[in-house]
Amino acid sequence: MKNDKTHFENSKCLIVRHTKKHLFSRCQYCDIQLRNCFIMQASTIILAIVILVILVTNIVEPLFQRLGTIGIIALLLMLVFLINRRTDEMIQSERKVRELNEELEIINEQLKQKVAEHKLAEKALERLNLELEERVEERTAELLEANEQLKLEIVDRRVTEDALSESEERYRTVLEANPDPVVVYDMEGKVIYFNPAFTGVFGWTLEECFGKKMDFFVPEKTWPETKAMIDKVLAGESFSGFETRRYTKDGKIIPVSISGAIYGDQDGNPVGNVINIRDISEQKKLEAQLRQAQKMEAIGTLAGGVAHDLNNILSGIVSYPDLLLMQIPEDSPLKKPILTMQESGKKAAAIVQDLLTLARRGVVTKDVVNLNDIISEYLKSPEHKKLKLFNPGVEVETNLEEDILNISGSPVHLSKTIMNLVSNAAEAMIDGGKVFISTENRYIDRPISGYENVEEGDYITLRVSDAGTGISSEDIDRIFEPFYTKKQMGRSGTGLGMAVVWGTVKDHEGYIDIQSTEGKGTTFTLYFPVTRREIAKEEVILAIEDYMGKRESILVVDDVKEQREIAFTMLSTLGYVADAVSSGEEAVEYLKEHTVDLIVLDMIMAPGMDGLDTYRKILEMHPGQKAIIASGFSETDRVKEAQSLGAGVYVRKPYSLEKIGIAIKTELGK
Repeated sequence: MKNDKTHFENSKCLIVRHTKKHLFSRCQYCDIQLRNCFIMQASTIILAIVILVILVTNIVEPLFQRLGTIGIIALLLMLVFLINRRTDEMIQSERKVRELNEELEIINEQLKQKVAEHKLAEKALERLNLELEERVEERTAELLEANEQLKLEIVDRRVTEDALSESEERYRTVLEANPDPVVVYDMEGKVIYFNPAFTGVFGWTLEECFGKKMDFFVPEKTWPETKAMIDKVLAGESFSGFETRRYTKDGKIIPVSISGAIYGDQDGNPVGNVINIRDISEQKKLEAQLRQAQKMEAIGTLAGGVAHDLNNILSGIVSYPDLLLMQIPEDSPLKKPILTMQESGKKAAAIVQDLLTLARRGVVTKDVVNLNDIISEYLKSPEHKKLKLFNPGVEVETNLEEDILNISGSPVHLSKTIMNLVSNAAEAMIDGGKVFISTENRYIDRPISGYENVEEGDYITLRVSDAGTGISSEDIDRIFEPFYTKKQMGRSGTGLGMAVVWGTVKDHEGYIDIQSTEGKGTTFTLYFPVTRREIAKEEVILAIEDYMGKRESILVVDDVKEQREIAFTMLSTLGYVADAVSSGEEAVEYLKEHTVDLIVLDMIMAPGMDGLDTYRKILEMHPGQKAIIASGFSETDRVKEAQSLGAGVYVRKPYSLEKIGIAIKTELGK
């Protein structure tokens, strides 16, 4: 009964706690088959009822007496009904428990299978974990090795990048310091860089042009040659010295010389091209000036040769009248024709001097002069009066700086330069007007670019301006050519006027600038270097007696017969004992047997030795031999060299009695 009681006490577990077991499994609390459990429970209930009835008989006896047998039966039937109902419920519960147990068994089997699978999965996972750990270790080792290699590569890359950065900075510095414009394009022809010089020459900034093609600065006419140049670069060919033209931002077209090459990356792949564009405006200007100078030199050489021959011819016309005038009475009817002949000869000699000036052989003397004085003297001269007569509507106005500095030059040539400039200005104003002449002390602190480039220094400027017809751009490059004129030849001059101006300025180591606008006028500005020397006192005009000789012996050396005869006659007239030879070689032979007090030595003699070589040979025989140099040309380096050896003053042909007399007297007096 103890077991029964225990089972009874635990009967609740059959319904509540043991539903997870099959009906035929054993109870975990009482270890009794479930079916037997139900029967025992029912018996227990019935027994309990009987006992209850017996126990309560005495208690409910009065009730039985009232109800009677039928009531008792009814009460028992009710109890039986309740017991049966309870039994059915328990049977239903047993059935449900059995079904649940079956389901739980299936779930249990599934769980066992899952557990087995889980164990297999754990083993597989453990195996994979081991493999993964091995792989991780291997990969970690590889990564460590790769990391070390990467560190080395990073160091190498940094070194390379630093070197590249340094190289880029160096090349950028070179490009930015380059005085020539440099443009860097990508392979599509778009700008990625240009240096400050590009902006300085062409005007555009990098910000304006970055990422753009520079088609807009290529003139239409130059596109074919430009395209050929581009094709050459893209084909990998470099080029240099390609001359063409380009626009500037302000619309000017300038000549340029282009050089270019393609450039690549570190692997050698082309990534763009570098173009160097040199502005050759100044070069072209200098080339034009050089061509002009060469042309002038060639013409000058021709003119010089002609002038040399003309000088010899004119010597008789200019020199003999002095001798003739000494031999005729003051009132002789021949005096006027002789003077006319001499004056004509001097005019012809003046033209010869123009030719010599053109040949850059005309400026013999360079005295210290004041340009204001020369201008003032010209404005009082017969030549200027004649100009005013032919151009009555023209007035000359001057603005001369009072404290003008001196220059070293030839008064004759400077005066002729002023005359030619004023004459041209007057004739350019057909309807009359004013010619302005001004002078100024001027210091040039940096070169001035104009018709010519004026170098730094102290200058006296002579400016002659008019409001006339102006000079066209075509004519301005040719106005200094001999015989190039728009005026009527024979009426306005010889066609040598501007050529004389050019030659005079060059002989005075000066510069010329021209500003001209057609229909508005022209301004010539001449720059003459300043000298700090003072003007010498005027020489006193001497009487012929002051330079007469005293029977001193003179040898004339000249290759031209007429020149020898003129010099011989003049020297004899002046009281010297003269002799003459026709070449340097003859002079050397003559002096081997004779001695003379002085030699009048022609500098240019052909063929054979010239004056310098002759003087050297003579000095070998007669050291300290006195001599003066004579020539129709200006002083050359060979003249100066002869003077450094001991030769005296230089005398310009054609001779005048006074010039040669004073020169010989001065040299003999040393």
